[in-house]
This record gives sequence, structure tokens and C-alpha cells, in this order.
Amino acid sequence: MSPHPPTSKTPFVVITGLSGSGKGTVLKAFEDMGYFCVDNLPIELVLKFAELSGGAGSDSRKAAIVIDVREGAELPKFPAVFRKLKKSGLGVTLVYLDASDDSLIRRYSETRRPHPLTQDQPIAVALSEERRRLEPVRRLADTVIDTTQFNVHELRRYIADKFHAQQSAAPLLISLISFGFKNGVPLESDLVFDVRFLPNPNFVRSLKDKTGLDSEVANYVRSFAQTAEFLKRLSDLLLFLVPNYVIEGKSYLTISVGCTGGQHRSVMIAQELSTLLSSRGYKTKVSHRDIKR
Repeated sequence: MSPHPPTSKTPFVVITGLSGSGKGTVLKAFEDMGYFCVDNLPIELVLKFAELSGGAGSDSRKAAIVIDVREGAELPKFPAVFRKLKKSGLGVTLVYLDASDDSLIRRYSETRRPHPLTQDQPIAVALSEERRRLEPVRRLADTVIDTTQFNVHELRRYIADKFHAQQSAAPLLISLISFGFKNGVPLESDLVFDVRFLPNPNFVRSLKDKTGLDSEVANYVRSFAQTAEFLKRLSDLLLFLVPNYVIEGKSYLTISVGCTGGQHRSVMIAQELSTLLSSRGYKTKVSHRDIKR
């Protein structure tokens, strides 16, 4: 799924997701990028607001709104409204924010704010009910962002990087993420590659405490025939896919590379892919999600 609408259309972003997942932070990030932002807009006003934002005869202005479980009994109407919104002529994007229950419970404990569905029941129960109510909305998402590992500043920077890409002169921004499967696959991934079949530097005493950014580790992983064969085949695949994504209109592509812990092999491979794609003129950014764990 393409996380961005074509740049010829006025952007209209719908932010949704779990309470405590960072919707307010994301809305502020869009406001900093010049979007007209509204939090908790009643569903019956969404289409009218969209018309005022960029409809025929109006002064086009990019906008972002938050729709979530606070809509109460009106929330089940949103999927139908969203389908109409998609036909409005705007560049509509639905961004869904997710996070682990543990992180959400911790955030509520730190802020001491009540969950909108608490009603004297445990927060874990409220979160379960919220996930159930939001599932039809989540299925409509153009992009899902797991904010479990983000702090406020990292989340705002991530949104700025991701959505400024659609206004960039470059046709495609490629984000490469290394990760450890034991910590879960990044939800924002468009493509996921598993490199756990490569020899593991974790079992080499002199390399165990280093990372794939260290030349000793990179040279070790690169020394095996299967690494060279894998990189050749993967490079051929990506150099076939990426130009076709550009033709399709995609402006942001997330490629995730995973090993067991996200320290060695995935880091080295992600760096290699960034070098390859950059050499072909593509704009890339690399993040190593689990390298400090």
C-alpha cells in the first residue's frame, strides 16, 4: 500500500489508532508541516470539512484530522464516510497508530489520564475493547505505525521524514530498517527480508559485542558465499521492483531486513542495500531499530 497520495492532489490525512499511541503528537507534527489540523472532528462533519479543505471551488489547503474511539456510537459509520472521502478528489491517506499494550499501560500510568473507555474497569480491558472497535478502521489504513519504541521527539521526527517525502523533488524515498525478529516485525514495512539463514556473528566471541556497523562484523558476514549470492539476487529483485513502484506513484517505500536480534546481520545487509540504492540515484535513509537493545 502506498502511504502517500499523488502530490497533484491536495493532501488530506486521517489520523487514527489507539488512545495513548501518539495521535496528538502526530497531529502537531502535521501542523508544523503547514497542515490545517482538527482533533476529534465529529464524523458527520468529515465530508463537509474535506469539501472546505480542497473541494471544487475552494482554496485548496492540506489538512489533517483525528478520528478515534471518542466518536462513541458514531464510529461504526466511519468506514462508509471514508469510502466517500476517497472519491472526493483529495489525496486521502489514513494513518493508523498502534503500540503494545504494555507501552500503552505504562504511558497511561505516567500521565495519569483516564482512558476514554475505562469506566471503572482495568486499563487492559479498555484497550482490548478499543482494539475491537477500531479494527474496521484499521483495515482501511494506508500505513500503520507502531509507536511502541518511539518517544515524543522521535515520533515527530519520523512523521516529518515520512510525509515530507511526498513534497520532495525526489520521486521516491526508500527507508531501510534493520530489526530483530524476537522484537517483532516493523508494522510500517512494505517489504520484509529474513537474513537469519546467514552465519551469525553472535556466536563468534570477538564479534558478539559488536554490531553490523563495525567493519569486523560486516567483513565476517560478507565472507560467506551465501551472503554474496543473497545480495546479488536481492539487488536484482530490488532494482526490478523500485522503478515499478515509482511508475505506480509510490513516494515512500519501507524495506525491513530482519535477523534474530537486530544487531549484526540485518544491520550489515541494510547498510549494503542503502549503498546499492543510493548508487542508483535513489534517496535512502537507514535506521537500525534494535541495535541498542
